Amino acid sequence: MEPVDRPDTPYDGSALIADPIHKYVTFTVPFANPDPHEHTEKDLVDSPWIQRLRYIYQLQSARWVYPSAEHTRFVHSLGTMHVAGRFARHLYPFLKNTVKDVPSANYIEELLRITALVHDIGHGPFCHFFDDNFLHGFGLTHERLGQIIIRDHLAPLIKKIRRSPSGPFAKGEELNPDQIAHLILKEKGKDNSRLPRWLNMLQPVISGSYTGDNLDYVLRDSYMCGVAVGPVDLTRLIHYTIVTEKGFTIHKTGLPALQMFLNTRMYLYSNVYFHRTTRSIDIHLRDIFGDTMKLICPRDPRKDMGGYQTLTDWSLLEEVRGWVQSRSKTRRHLGQEWTRILDRDVKWKMAYSTTLKEKGQERGMAFPSHRHFEQQIIKELPTRLKRYPFRVDMALLDPRPDPKDSRGNPLYVYDPGTGQVSTELLEECLDLLPTRLVQFRIYAPDHAHDAALSQAAATVLNKTPTSVESHY
Repeated sequence: MEPVDRPDTPYDGSALIADPIHKYVTFTVPFANPDPHEHTEKDLVDSPWIQRLRYIYQLQSARWVYPSAEHTRFVHSLGTMHVAGRFARHLYPFLKNTVKDVPSANYIEELLRITALVHDIGHGPFCHFFDDNFLHGFGLTHERLGQIIIRDHLAPLIKKIRRSPSGPFAKGEELNPDQIAHLILKEKGKDNSRLPRWLNMLQPVISGSYTGDNLDYVLRDSYMCGVAVGPVDLTRLIHYTIVTEKGFTIHKTGLPALQMFLNTRMYLYSNVYFHRTTRSIDIHLRDIFGDTMKLICPRDPRKDMGGYQTLTDWSLLEEVRGWVQSRSKTRRHLGQEWTRILDRDVKWKMAYSTTLKEKGQERGMAFPSHRHFEQQIIKELPTRLKRYPFRVDMALLDPRPDPKDSRGNPLYVYDPGTGQVSTELLEECLDLLPTRLVQFRIYAPDHAHDAALSQAAATVLNKTPTSVESHY
């Protein structure tokens, strides 16, 4: 049953979600007289796997630093869906003129919207921290788990979606869950050769220099944290994005908006995601997270996806909260450490902080590990402090898009003056940004030896000791 215009019910089949960032997000819902063989975005949003994201916080440990940042992966996924849909509607005419055999505009819109909606579906509690400190041990990422969820659990629902908010697909078109699963993977070197050319050209909307994902989270996270950041001109960025024969392309006129966005994103990383207290909490968490997960989720998640569906921030925190009363010595010890974190009793205090800028270094170059620096700093400490406990923390950020993207989806620039499409103008535009930033910090259990640690670090880094920030 295809939707038809009905003057008496002009909004039949669609609804609005109020959102503080995008004002309103449109989504499809069943018609008043629904087709039993059709599913809609509402059915997918209301599915257990998407609803699970209500219980996974967007900012993991940073929400303990910014009290208002209580938003979740769920609202971020809705916002990402909205932005991806805007990209799709704008890019379609360019795509149609560039590539043969492109599906209908409504199909393209819905493919990107659904991909954006499920892009974070594989996340576990504490999000990227969970990837690094748990999933990594099984050779997994949240994206790999997301692919399993899409293919094994959501595919029947996805295949029955027949329209976007703009209207129905062309006859015979059906969303392909395998294509959606492929698009969410952001790993380097993934094989795109089996995908149709039109789909490869749309990949950067999901994983590129500026995407539905990072455009939403920069706007949303800064707003929810109450952090004043530079402007993000979403409308201008979308407007000046086109598709050319070479691929995903930004018009030269849009480069200042891109540069502005990248600067804003870098500021957010430095002041929110890499906030000194956020990183301190992460160091504390890292000490206990492995042992915690051995008790809560001892198996490879792929072998118990039903259990993984119930594993969220909420379930984990409620579990560990009761361990302080456990008869098990291990649980009791872990429970005490979790209580310190939940009470914001910060275990590690910042003793030294500086930013290392790697201007001009080749992208992807190896950088000494935090353990290397710890060993070097110990050598520079006075003998009486050789056994003093401290941690080196290094938060790395590369704010520049890679003109030679190893995923095969570089960002091109169209120069209207010459009519040329290349990556050279992008490199010139981004030359003012550092290739990579390293937020280098030393943490200690107290501030008793900040001066000695700062002097040792400055010697190792060949820098003059910087004034330490006021402690939060």
